[in-house]
Amino acid sequence: MKALVTGASSGIGYDIAIELSNRGYDIIAVARNKEKLENLRNKCKTNVIIIPMDLSEEENVFKLYEQVKNENIDILVNDAGFGVFGKFTDTELHRELNLIEVNIKALHILTKLFLKDMVKRDSGRILNVSSIAGMMPSGPMMSTYYASKAYVLSLTRGIDIELKKMRSNVKISVLCPGPVDTDFNDVANVKFQIKPLSSSYVAKYTVKKMFKNKLEIVPGFSIKCIRFFSKIIPSKILSNISYKMQMRKCKG
Repeated sequence: MKALVTGASSGIGYDIAIELSNRGYDIIAVARNKEKLENLRNKCKTNVIIIPMDLSEEENVFKLYEQVKNENIDILVNDAGFGVFGKFTDTELHRELNLIEVNIKALHILTKLFLKDMVKRDSGRILNVSSIAGMMPSGPMMSTYYASKAYVLSLTRGIDIELKKMRSNVKISVLCPGPVDTDFNDVANVKFQIKPLSSSYVAKYTVKKMFKNKLEIVPGFSIKCIRFFSKIIPSKILSNISYKMQMRKCKG
């Protein structure tokens, strides 16, 4: 059994890789930081192949698929991604385009290519990592990030329906966490008001729900409450609440 995990050098991807290893899966771990991937290999109980690679470059995404397509990947975990904080008029365009390349394009390509293989053999799982942000009507101060996570959520929901209509045994899930104690905060330059969950807890919860064929995985009671109220509060009001909450994240 083999699992391919992107964004595996830290945070949720790192801990999901360990959890899958604990369940007997060999791991193919992908991230930019080779040293951190080596650390992951030392933590895992099963065989780990590390692939240091920058998935913001489209050519690398196709290279990754070509490199491992004959490995008969049982589980694909699309965790690679990051956020950018700030007013849309102030944030750096190049960094936002880089975000889109990783959060959307790389995930889309890998999902498409590996899903086709899985459907052919009628087995396999894909876990796409979105965010509770993807369930919100908008994300002022993090507009590009929120939009990217909404894309991931919508894509996964659509694929799930298609797989069910095909009566395929391939399963797809989407993880929508709230704040998690990872280096995401530093990369995005934000701090959260809600106490973050540990990435280890989120990983164990996610893998458990994934194997129960749960489509939308939302860890943590407070985030479940946010998800509930997002369905009943008018979008305009929710967007203004989101703006105020985002402004409190600014690191002083």
